[in-house]
Amino acid sequence: MRRSQQVGSYQGRWAGVSGYIETTADEQALVEIEEETGLFGEDLKLIKRGKPLPIKDEGLSIKWVVHPYLFHIKDRDKIRIDWEHKETRWIQPNEIDNYQTVPMLKETLDRVYNV
Repeated sequence: MRRSQQVGSYQGRWAGVSGYIETTADEQALVEIEEETGLFGEDLKLIKRGKPLPIKDEGLSIKWVVHPYLFHIKDRDKIRIDWEHKETRWIQPNEIDNYQTVPMLKETLDRVYNV
């Protein structure tokens, strides 16, 4: 998903669904998916939960801890992106280097997807 100009960081970069943890990581993942794609728990099947990945962004002077998840989407036609994104695209994992992404998106994907 390509981030819009309305978000606070990484405008125009490609990313997955993301957000700040306000409950548990598992619960927040579902909340963020619903907010950003319009999909609900019944539209998804959890494939894998990855080991959290600390990411330090020197440019923003911030440290993130990313909790990677991989879900199967039962019906892709149900996806409706919100204001946080301006575009979606399905790609093969080996194509990720062709995109300007948020920091360490490839490494995050590696935690849940084995090519």
